Amino acid sequence: MSWFHPIDKHLLFTKNDKEDPRLGECVQALPKVELDSLSQIDADFTVLGYPDDEGINLNGGRPGAQVAPLEIRRYLYKMTPHLKCKTLPRIVDLGDLVDREKPLAERHERARQVVKNLAQNHRRWISLGGGHDYGYCDGAGFVEAFKGDAVLINFDAHLDVRPTDKGFNSGTPFFRVLSEFKNDVNFAEIGLQNQCNSQAHFRWAENQGASLFTLDQVAEQGLLAVLKKFMAGKENKKVFLSVDIDAFNSMEAPGCSQSWTTGLKTAEFIPALNWLIEAHDVRGMGVYEVSPPLDQDNRTSKLAALLIHNFIFSNLMKA
Repeated sequence: MSWFHPIDKHLLFTKNDKEDPRLGECVQALPKVELDSLSQIDADFTVLGYPDDEGINLNGGRPGAQVAPLEIRRYLYKMTPHLKCKTLPRIVDLGDLVDREKPLAERHERARQVVKNLAQNHRRWISLGGGHDYGYCDGAGFVEAFKGDAVLINFDAHLDVRPTDKGFNSGTPFFRVLSEFKNDVNFAEIGLQNQCNSQAHFRWAENQGASLFTLDQVAEQGLLAVLKKFMAGKENKKVFLSVDIDAFNSMEAPGCSQSWTTGLKTAEFIPALNWLIEAHDVRGMGVYEVSPPLDQDNRTSKLAALLIHNFIFSNLMKA
């Protein structure tokens, strides 16, 4: 039995015009994928979805992120290739990884195994959440593949280091990662907001060796300067980026479980993302907690798609 549910082929948008290609024409949607066959995939990028917001519900958040993978794909696959890119990307979309009949912990373990397999086989991957509890799956699978050589950066208003004594949820991913791998990963959280985090959680993360940068620090120093400071001396390491969409301000990303008027700005984030990819080996990126039912004018789904578009073409032009 396949672990993945194939995507609707209608998402693979085309204008049927060779002078106006779209990303949907660059995508191979696989009808059935087994874990053991992932190493045989030949593509520049692999996409997988986590249409699951149970972890958000368990953390007291507003549901809706389960439909995000569908909506992000809808806008991503309508986009044109980058104007400066001379080649088209080869994208394989594995579909959605979820089995609601299984406990959340088992779903997490499946996702972790998939990401570990992709990372070990040197695949660049893009994860579409879903709740940020799947940031644990991406982070843990990535660190397992590159122990001691891994850099994990989380862009987020929240630390997401809540203890797991009440179970797994969208507030626990990096408590789990640091509890298991604190000696195997360089970990940073960027964009943390004062009204979103407890002092006890902040101290706990610092004691685990995490580098923590508040939104105030980003405003004072600039996002690019913060990234350059953290990444100094890590030029030969592998990088995974976790993007909780609530890191962005509510004017740009209203469609998420928690949205604040304060937050990161797209105009500053994209150049910083592009620099990070150009200067370092960024293996994957996950975008989480987009909630289309809470969105306005689809702007949050479009923002997620735009971030992924830049991830794809910054990597492709670097190669």
